[in-house]
Amino acid sequence: MRLGINFASAFLAFSLALPVMGQAPAAANEDPGLDGVAAPLDLPLNGAQREVFEHALQQRDYKTAESMLVEEAKLDPKSPRTARLLAIAGGIFFLDAQYLNSVIAWKKSEAIQPLDERSRFTLAMAEVRLNRRDWARAELEKLAASQPQNPLFLYWLGRLDYDARHYEAAIARFQKVVELDPKMMRAYDNLGLCHDYVGKIDDAIADYQHAIALNRQQTHPSPWPPLNLAIALTEKNRLADADESLREAIRYDSRFAQAYYQLGRVLNRMNRDSEAVTTLKQAVTLDANYADPHYLLARIYRRMGQTQLAKSETDQFVRLKNATQTSLHPNAEP
Repeated sequence: MRLGINFASAFLAFSLALPVMGQAPAAANEDPGLDGVAAPLDLPLNGAQREVFEHALQQRDYKTAESMLVEEAKLDPKSPRTARLLAIAGGIFFLDAQYLNSVIAWKKSEAIQPLDERSRFTLAMAEVRLNRRDWARAELEKLAASQPQNPLFLYWLGRLDYDARHYEAAIARFQKVVELDPKMMRAYDNLGLCHDYVGKIDDAIADYQHAIALNRQQTHPSPWPPLNLAIALTEKNRLADADESLREAIRYDSRFAQAYYQLGRVLNRMNRDSEAVTTLKQAVTLDANYADPHYLLARIYRRMGQTQLAKSETDQFVRLKNATQTSLHPNAEP
């Protein structure tokens, strides 16, 4: 049984770091919230195999673990044991960032017997990673239908609505989520993003402030809610408040390039150009692929009469923007 516990712990620890999207994403490594979805899977291997498998997991040697499960699954392709092996393999492929393989493993498992809820939820997260939100939505809708009062599934359906720019639908979902779980910080944060996008800035600010109050209670607060609040405050020209909120974000993550960029914007609007330049350079240092700070630096340098520096920053901005557009082309290799 010790292996089952270790596997569950490893699976939970490594499957919780998932990216999110948006104006200012709610959390760059947002916890998808697997707690309570389902009990850990037992591993249908004999004693010697269990030892090898457990050692591979402890060493994060996912390739060995994957190979063991796949080879065992070939021995009796239609059995319930194989379904369980494939379901666990899906989890290991997910940890290994082999998202397409994880989806294939779970789908093969489901062809034999229904998936447990943890596997189905993580399958949806893998499909998000693959940018197949239509697939992910189908899985999340199955989960939400089976547990309509579970805020986790409604939250991620709201996230998909938000990513698709269906803001009113997302608002309705996030409002239901906070009714079910008034302490879900990220739901308030995303609700703020949606209100922001539909032009309800005051509502967005109230949502962000609620998220920040909850965020401050966390062991490791996220820098995203104060960043999102600062962007909204900047729109309202509440620059001193935006400055304060951005410095809170930086206290939570001193390597948060987006916060330095937004702080540079605020300082620029406050006519504190020297501080703005220093802050924007910090953003560039932290994220060499971040184009926006270069654009603002070019504007500041041009205003300061430093035309050569302005040209250099403009060139950097164009180069990075072109690279980003190429990488995001719909027909580009993943």
